[in-house]
Amino acid sequence: MREILPVLERWYAARVPFGLATVVTVSRSAPREPGASMAVGPDDEVVGSVSGGCVEGAVFELAQEVAADGQARLETFGYSDEDAFAVGLTCGGEISVLVRPVTHESDPAFGAVAASVAAGDPVTVATVVDGPAPRGATLAVWPGTVAGTLGTPGLDVAVTADARGELAQGATGLRHYGARGERREDAVTVFLHSFAPPPRMLVFGAIDYAAAVARIGAFLGYRVTVCDARPVFATPKRFPAGVEVVVDWPHRYLHGTETDERTVICVLTHDPKFDVPLLEEALRRPAAYIGAMGSRRTHHDRLERLVEAGLTEDELARLRSPVGLDLGARTPEEVAVSVAAEIVALRWGGTGAPLAVTAGAIHATGSA
Repeated sequence: MREILPVLERWYAARVPFGLATVVTVSRSAPREPGASMAVGPDDEVVGSVSGGCVEGAVFELAQEVAADGQARLETFGYSDEDAFAVGLTCGGEISVLVRPVTHESDPAFGAVAASVAAGDPVTVATVVDGPAPRGATLAVWPGTVAGTLGTPGLDVAVTADARGELAQGATGLRHYGARGERREDAVTVFLHSFAPPPRMLVFGAIDYAAAVARIGAFLGYRVTVCDARPVFATPKRFPAGVEVVVDWPHRYLHGTETDERTVICVLTHDPKFDVPLLEEALRRPAAYIGAMGSRRTHHDRLERLVEAGLTEDELARLRSPVGLDLGARTPEEVAVSVAAEIVALRWGGTGAPLAVTAGAIHATGSA
């Protein structure tokens, strides 16, 4: 959704109706996560994807109909063993897709939501999926304000509270309520789509490996910062456009920087005078991933120094060192792929083993 918003914003500003399809539930080996979106606009222009190709044709037709008649629809697509040529997911999974019309009348807050997402400001969009409330009705929820309605004041109040909680976690998914927002009832199904600011990747050590890691981090959707105490290395021209470059002592910069449970920290300096005080700080604060580069000898020396500094076994267990998965990587670009693979595997609970030698569902249920 984040990637296609610039086009949707242009359509909306031109007051052109369009159909917006969003994945609201998935099961088994579905190709896209909840929140994946596709839109059909003027002259049948298509942006985005809900399935990677399996059901795009059917969703395209639905979006055309919705844009024309203004009536939201909910469709479920799965794989049929009896008719493998029917519209469905050949991967064996199942997705439910909500397709709703977007106009200035049906969604007056859409422009404000798009502007917030573009600016990196947090916002959650709540949309009625099923039940007695109007399907497709939306409520935009920011930390300090709301816009729109789901049909009743009670439902709006309950959903606003939950949306702000989901926004704090950057979570997206379904919630169930009574017709007037009653808890522990399931008459109304609401999809909460959270647009939290992009997670951060902090790369310490402005070496050639850092440029490759920064590039792949940006590709994965992180807001990347590279920090090094040596100004001769920490220069913007050595790194991809859009990467923030900071000249400071790593531990001092990290101490003054906010991190959360989505933050990725990559320590590539492999120099004890930088590494040890930096890792002391990193291993005692929230982060999704903390990896440090170096040989096994460097790793063991680093661990001894960290133990002497007073870090506990639980704190040290968070350290991924030597950094990356065993891919046989040699070049900076290959090492960056190795690091990215480990980050993705840790996020989703992957084993790092070749899929050809594993069994069961390819995509684990739930999210990390």
